[in-house]
Amino acid sequence: MGWFFAVLVALIALLLTRSWRWFYIAGATAKRDLTALWAYGKLLRYTKRHERLNHTVADVFEENVTAHPEKIAVISETQKWTFRQVNEHANRVANVLQAQGYRKGDVVGLLMENRAEYVATWLGLSKIGIITPLINTNLRGPSLLHSITVAHCHALIYGEDFVEAMSDITKELPNDLTLFQFNNENNNTQSEAVKQAKNLNTLLSAASTQKPGKAQVDHHDKLVYIYTSGTTGLPKAAVISHSRYLFIAAGIHYTMGFKNDDVFYTPLPLYHTAGGIMCMGQSVIFGSTVSIRKKFSASNYFADCAKFNATVGQYIGEMARYILATKPSDYDRAHRVRLVFGNGLRPQIWPQFVERFNIAKVGEFYGATEGNANIMNHDNTVGAIGFVSRILPQVYPISIIRADPDTGEPIRNKDGLCELCEPNEPGVFIGKIVKGNPSREFLGYVDAKASAKKIVKDVFKHGDMAFLSGDLLVADEKGYLYFKDRTGDTFRWKGENVSTSEVEAQVSNVAGYKDTVVYGVTIPHTEGRAGMAAIYDPQGELDLDVFAANLAKVLPAYARPQILRLLTKVDLTGTFKLRKVDLQKEGYDPNVVKDALYYQTSKGRYEPLTPSAYEKVQRNEIRF
Repeated sequence: MGWFFAVLVALIALLLTRSWRWFYIAGATAKRDLTALWAYGKLLRYTKRHERLNHTVADVFEENVTAHPEKIAVISETQKWTFRQVNEHANRVANVLQAQGYRKGDVVGLLMENRAEYVATWLGLSKIGIITPLINTNLRGPSLLHSITVAHCHALIYGEDFVEAMSDITKELPNDLTLFQFNNENNNTQSEAVKQAKNLNTLLSAASTQKPGKAQVDHHDKLVYIYTSGTTGLPKAAVISHSRYLFIAAGIHYTMGFKNDDVFYTPLPLYHTAGGIMCMGQSVIFGSTVSIRKKFSASNYFADCAKFNATVGQYIGEMARYILATKPSDYDRAHRVRLVFGNGLRPQIWPQFVERFNIAKVGEFYGATEGNANIMNHDNTVGAIGFVSRILPQVYPISIIRADPDTGEPIRNKDGLCELCEPNEPGVFIGKIVKGNPSREFLGYVDAKASAKKIVKDVFKHGDMAFLSGDLLVADEKGYLYFKDRTGDTFRWKGENVSTSEVEAQVSNVAGYKDTVVYGVTIPHTEGRAGMAAIYDPQGELDLDVFAANLAKVLPAYARPQILRLLTKVDLTGTFKLRKVDLQKEGYDPNVVKDALYYQTSKGRYEPLTPSAYEKVQRNEIRF
């Protein structure tokens, strides 16, 4: 309990030095801060215990298997797996890969839809020390190929739903990459589209369900890679260790007040941190039941919650808006959900959402998969994504520093150090890096150069380091944090980070290598920024129907530009780049922009964005 006495001493010192305004803020936020401090203390005890025992994620999961083998671990529309079944499948996977010669430190990618076997597969691989990159199932073509190669995969397990996607890149895959095809519902028919793939079902059917031989896997070893677009470039593989997984799952568990007998519902993909760790971690780590869905359905969200007897639901901001836009249903309040948690619930719809669906509590969180600047709003403050304590800011060392809003580059004082923002002053969010501490560690990406770009040095004293989120946040006087914008070349759309440089490359290729610039623009009644592409096409050569069809082959739906601007002249920078900032400021109003404008319809075609269509967009009659 040494931390408790340190906090007590610091508190007494503060009481002797603060003004009356500090006492007012302290009184207004004491309950919030003490509740969080208590949860943080439990989290630290939890993580320290497993570190001391050198537990891996599989070790903790196996404790739950022993405690209640026949309890439901994962349930969906078509599956209902107990902890015993998940563990047995995990053991089969481990024994198959071990027999195939794979050992600790090898990398085996996973490309599979949401299903019970997804969890069991990476869990089984972890038992023998194999690292599993969790590949985004929306990726196709160059992006998919990059995700496999950037992680240095020795093998790839893919589901039968992705045979076509794999066949498109088979010839470009490394020669030493082994492919394993998994077929749903024990279908042993092997597709001819990827002839070199091994039939994983056949191998699993002959494998033992007993725990594999000890592979000496450690608490701080790498567990999975989760992809994030970061600020620039193609998807980056962020490193998640066993200790990091435990910290993330336990952090939200204690802060939000989850219970082990809660039933969770998530329609989010399990390759993301939100669905795969924060939610599924409640089953893997704490023995709860998690209900999953292959694809999100707004109209079925609360119907699913009722069907699965869910008590906690998960969302992302766009998801909440889609659910709220559905027609009233008998399930709006006929469910047992007491709490929903996620990120991006807009303050403009927050009150309406909780009122319509009778939600007692909303838990907002914010954080990057690869980062250590993670925060949570646990007290229902509308619009806040978390807070920083005004009483004891040193307890959880996160800060907002002054920075250039366009580049995200920290602004430094005469001593070469960063400066804290004042209340209500926007700045870049950072988290202090402390090696060896799972809450403060920065594991970064597989690519060391990409990791280096996310670290800022000499922050508040020479020699210290912090994770640079690249996001602009603002804190009010009480320390509540609110998201303002993203710096750099990444924008968020449909719950995904979109890298403009990646999209620009694909759009330019599809458009016949024409000069292209991509940026995010705001559209009324939508969350985040929609992609807009400005393409230099002075002769009107671009066939938009062919362009749309070809673009769909190389980019996932969320990354395809929603609005096009066909430029007849260009204004280049000194380095021969289109002026993105100027184009972004001009937007897509046909009354202002003289170039031809087009918007993407729900069928994927591009139609002229006329003044009449523009007004419909503004009135939410044309939706994206």
